[in-house]
Amino acid sequence: MSPSLTVAICTYNPRRDYFYRAIVALRQQTLPLANWNLLVIDNASNPAVADWLDLSWHPRARIVVETQQGLTPARLRAFRETQTEILTFVDDDNVLAANYLEQGLGILTRSPRLGAIGGKCLPEFEQPPAPWFQDLGIPLGLRDFGEAEKTHAWASPEPKAEPMAGTTADRRYPAWAPIGAGLMLRTAAMAAYNESLAHDPRRLALDRTGNSLSSGGDNDLIMTLLEQGWSVGYFPQLSLLHLIAAGRLSPAYLRRMNRDSCRSWVQVLDLHGLRPWPKISAWSLPLRQAKSYLHLRPWRSTAAAIRWQGACGLLEGQAQLP
Repeated sequence: MSPSLTVAICTYNPRRDYFYRAIVALRQQTLPLANWNLLVIDNASNPAVADWLDLSWHPRARIVVETQQGLTPARLRAFRETQTEILTFVDDDNVLAANYLEQGLGILTRSPRLGAIGGKCLPEFEQPPAPWFQDLGIPLGLRDFGEAEKTHAWASPEPKAEPMAGTTADRRYPAWAPIGAGLMLRTAAMAAYNESLAHDPRRLALDRTGNSLSSGGDNDLIMTLLEQGWSVGYFPQLSLLHLIAAGRLSPAYLRRMNRDSCRSWVQVLDLHGLRPWPKISAWSLPLRQAKSYLHLRPWRSTAAAIRWQGACGLLEGQAQLP
């Protein structure tokens, strides 16, 4: 039997104890090894992942080095290396439930118009988050949208610019849209995304690259699929643990992440013909950020400081609009 899917882990200088747990979870999958391939995309880690990671337990496991830095180039390399009809992205800090691959394969087999699916992404914190964290609304890739299955498609394949909150009635971006953690998608759908980036290399910088914490790559990928007529889905029977290191809860990290993410969100929407915020002049940016500083009063609390960084990122995105 030919494998039905490929699991791809894109990684750069991973935390080894987390990576090992991700690998152990893959070894425990109920889907037989004969039904899936394993691909590790090493984004030029130092030391190289191949120097310490043993994948001999899987008969069709490979480690491929991608020297172009960034999550998006690593994902595109995974796509080019994949020869199966389904590609599953697993982060190097994701612990899949034992039936994740089997359940996801069944869902996609039954629903041929589903281009991408995801499910619950539940936290395992290295240390408890501060009391103010829950009120920030920064998901850190976490999601639990209940026990009901959800699917969504765009009624029109043509982009429409509308002055509202990022969406229109027929081009709504669902809050539960799949993200990169545990993302299962058809390689036929991924091909459209690969082609679109070949014609617009700016989109390579929408996701994490080097020190940037931008997170627009997932949104860009899903919007591309929706524009191509695919539907996307949330299926609660797909569940994974997201291992969250203590450093990702630090105020400094959250300030950077909120700023970079808000900036990239404006850019992603605009690339897909959606401009809910007006373009602003670059010369006015410092004045607007100062006004936001006085309004949000970031000196009051850690949470207020993180919110202000998000507002700054949003304004920077508006200033960079073409």
